Amino acid sequence: MSPADPPPTPYSERPEWADVVPVAQYEKANPLAPILYTDEYKDATDYLRAIVKSGEKSERVLALTEHVIRLNPAHYSAWQYRYETVLALDWPLDVEMTLMDELADLHLKTYQVWHHRRLLVLRLGLPAAAPELVYIAKILAKDEKNYHTWAHRQWVLSYHNDDALWDGELDFVDVMMNRDVRNNSAWHHRFFVVFQSGVRDGEEDRERVVRRELVYVKQQISLAPNNASAWNYLRGVLEFNKRPFAIVEPFVKLYTVPRAEDSRDIVDVDNPPPGSGAELPCVAALEFLADIHEAEGRIDDAAALWKSLGEEHDTIRKKYWEYRTLQAKNSKATA
Repeated sequence: MSPADPPPTPYSERPEWADVVPVAQYEKANPLAPILYTDEYKDATDYLRAIVKSGEKSERVLALTEHVIRLNPAHYSAWQYRYETVLALDWPLDVEMTLMDELADLHLKTYQVWHHRRLLVLRLGLPAAAPELVYIAKILAKDEKNYHTWAHRQWVLSYHNDDALWDGELDFVDVMMNRDVRNNSAWHHRFFVVFQSGVRDGEEDRERVVRRELVYVKQQISLAPNNASAWNYLRGVLEFNKRPFAIVEPFVKLYTVPRAEDSRDIVDVDNPPPGSGAELPCVAALEFLADIHEAEGRIDDAAALWKSLGEEHDTIRKKYWEYRTLQAKNSKATA
């Protein structure tokens, strides 16, 4: 309903609802902070409470719950009772999904919308999974970092755990990454797909996958060196697969100098250099190199980098870098 449309007729004035006695929301005589509901919302929810009390499941209940949900898409009780009514009436799930296509599009950031959608997909089973991924891709094109949408996509993939669904997922991530290489949600999803979706490969294939991911993330860092998401992904690949950070030290060092020579013609998949427009040194690279030094017991080298971060390159976190230095030196003294 647009602001220009007249408000709907109150349920209290509709003949088809005359058999229902509305149940008002309980409030103390003088509530400390009364909520200023609109008259339309109070009327609709008074009748919803009456319906829940009587246990009625009917098509008019579906209309009522839709009305309440459109007024307040986070009304969990309305969603729950609607779902129970859908099941009780054996309501066509494809019809309900059509409504959900509209409501999820309108209320992307409302958890209850996606929970109801999940319940429907559960009922529809595997045949609904592939179309659901298509729908999610459409929604992510509008809001590329919406947590609820990404979480729903991961649930669809994990719950059905069908190889055909997983097969196209890295291509999907590439599409999202090409739109915005700094999309942390896309980076998280890539890690989920590659490393947290269940081991599908043998150990030999795992080695190949680790190498592929290291090459991939290094290339992405070379394109956007100050992208924290990519550096976090690099850390994640190494930590998850129990690889020492030191194996990427030659690569990391390329991003810790003020300005490298023009290296645009160099082709090195293991150590791709930063582009000519890169802002160096890169804070994330300095931190990474300091962590390498600390892990190898080179505390003085690490402390020198933390000092440069606190005093020059990342002054907003100066106290943190001082803390890292103190912590590392204390650990060295007590070792």
